[in-house]
Amino acid sequence: MHPTTTPGTTPGSAPGSASGTKSGSAPAAHRPGPLGRLGTWVTGHAKLVTIVWLLVIVGLGAFAPQVEKNLSGAGWQANGSESVAARELAIDHFGGNASSAIQVVVRSTDGPVTEGEGKKVLAEVTRILEAEPRIADVVAPMPGATLSQDGTTAIVLGGAGADTNEMVRVATELKDDVAALSTDTVEVNPTGSSLLWSDFNEANLDAMLKSELMSWPVTLAILVLAFGALVAAGLPLILTLAGLLASAGSLVLINELMPVSIWAMNFAMMFALALGIDYALFLVVRYRAARAARPGPEHRRWAIAQTMDTAGKAVLLSGLTVLISLSAVMLVPSPSFRSMAGGIMLSVVFVLAATLTLLPLVLFKLDGRINKLALPWARTTEHRSPKFAAWGERLWKRPLVWGLGSVVVLLALAAPILGLQTAMPSIKVLPEDASARIGYDQVQDAFGEGTPGTLQVVADAADAGSVADVLAAEKGIAAAMAPMPAADDSDLVLIQAVPTVDPSDPALAETVDRLRGDLPDSALVGGAPVENLDLKAQLDESTPLVIGVVLVLGFLLLLVALQAPLISLLGTLASLLSTAAAFGVARLIFQEGFGADLLGFESQGFLDAWAPVFFFAMIFAIAMDYTVFLLASAKEHYERSGDPKEAMVGSLAQSGRVIFAAGAVMVAVFFTFALSGPIPPKEMGVVLGLAVLLDAFLVRLVLLPVLLRLTGKAAWYAPAWLRKVLPKITFAHD
Repeated sequence: MHPTTTPGTTPGSAPGSASGTKSGSAPAAHRPGPLGRLGTWVTGHAKLVTIVWLLVIVGLGAFAPQVEKNLSGAGWQANGSESVAARELAIDHFGGNASSAIQVVVRSTDGPVTEGEGKKVLAEVTRILEAEPRIADVVAPMPGATLSQDGTTAIVLGGAGADTNEMVRVATELKDDVAALSTDTVEVNPTGSSLLWSDFNEANLDAMLKSELMSWPVTLAILVLAFGALVAAGLPLILTLAGLLASAGSLVLINELMPVSIWAMNFAMMFALALGIDYALFLVVRYRAARAARPGPEHRRWAIAQTMDTAGKAVLLSGLTVLISLSAVMLVPSPSFRSMAGGIMLSVVFVLAATLTLLPLVLFKLDGRINKLALPWARTTEHRSPKFAAWGERLWKRPLVWGLGSVVVLLALAAPILGLQTAMPSIKVLPEDASARIGYDQVQDAFGEGTPGTLQVVADAADAGSVADVLAAEKGIAAAMAPMPAADDSDLVLIQAVPTVDPSDPALAETVDRLRGDLPDSALVGGAPVENLDLKAQLDESTPLVIGVVLVLGFLLLLVALQAPLISLLGTLASLLSTAAAFGVARLIFQEGFGADLLGFESQGFLDAWAPVFFFAMIFAIAMDYTVFLLASAKEHYERSGDPKEAMVGSLAQSGRVIFAAGAVMVAVFFTFALSGPIPPKEMGVVLGLAVLLDAFLVRLVLLPVLLRLTGKAAWYAPAWLRKVLPKITFAHD
């Protein structure tokens, strides 16, 4: 810890010592707090802690290799919605003729597909589908419905005999065998909702692997520069590896109880890396400073306790803030969102546990050896950065210029958010050579623009006539099939209706709304595009609630940590500026298409509907991570000196370099996701990368210090009644 000028001490006196105490004397006045005692306990029970972590890593890590195979990509549905109810009825009573069914498009370039070589291929497709026990009824091509008028294109339907997650696995297992049936004159392409998710998962996995390969060298280079030594730079990798193996294995086990989206692992991987680096930076820098102040070997445990009581406390509060922010996503009643949020939270728990137990033990054992293989110019024991101290002095002298400048930049970037439009992903999220996309295009060419988005209406048999009349009168419906009776003795019918527009066309939502208003009460409108519409409506409804809960919980946690309502409120609200700016730029890129050629994607004309609610929670979690680091350091200085200037300048000098380095790593990691793969990972990379870039460098290193400068002592004021209510938390432990 860097020495500060405080009442009763002299500049340069060692932490934990009174003025005039000789360097090297035991810091007897230091009373370890709970985390300090934890650090001391860990170092005193090194074998036990090591054995526990080995058991966790080996035990859970044994399941980790199964994560890509076991986790699914489905679950993108609005639980309790009309469309999900219609799908379940179609699965149970109509041979699996539902949105999750497997559709195999067979197209002949040499005459009718039902003759010659095409007939043989159709028979083989039927045989493969019928041999799969998870497929229900297999429906042959029917003239006027799934056989084109010119006879060259046919669709073989493999009914869904399992839930949506399992049908994605079926699609993954069968698609290569089915596609391999193609000949010189007959082309076979499986498609449909389950194939779309299978192909997307495959493209997404490839993108993730490419992004990791690109990000690791950059990450390691930044870590070496940040830590100044190769040995110290490897410490975050210990946390990341421990957190990733444990969380991956846990997700595989949890998947046995409930479906977990593959995206849960993708996001968990990113957060484990990002937070592992953040937390390791904060603790290592603090431990180095404490050891520089007390270099004797007898002071190692004191240095660990000091590090844990200051930096460790900030890390714990930061982790809790991340967990609380992400927990709000659980309010969205969609399996995919809940499993993704749960996956990230799980990785945060393991990384946090490793930071507060495993890392102190490694620091204690390595001690001075963490500075081995140091860069020639690195000052590995430096805690208070002269450059960031000078930056703090500059902000203190001209707060309005720097503060207004940062606000103007953020507001200018945020302005485009006013025209932001969202929708569920279209077929354009898939590569052009993906089987599901090729089959989708062939269906449109042969059967009409709206055929890939065929609606399914399930109703009582007594209402079949009324349903048919409404569909016939609806201008948004191009054609409707004859009512299909249930395969069992249930008194239900299924009527399929082809819209006049592409499934991603906004006009389809208007058509569905009119149908739901005009159809009999027993009728349920479903189908893959309607499931997307219902999920988007659910997301639109949940987003304000999630944002409100995240802000309130984030403020309350900051209030408990800092014991200061004003700066807690300002720190919470400042996060909104960087978030809005990131989404403003995202609108220009993904909705308007600016830079689409550079990033290698085809604009859908909107931002994916899940981005605002999920990315907001992620951005806020990361932003509050930096907020806690900066303001915890500021509060520590204020507790020692009572001087607002020392609190502001000292916090930048002490934590500015950590925030800068951690932010640089996160930006590098996130932006690599923008360079490869489908649109959703690109959106994730751009939005999160921009948010971290703006938040770390403009909000936390400029705007928030300026707010500390302008509010002065008022920033740390708390009324007496509030101090009595809040638990007493301090960061100065001398």
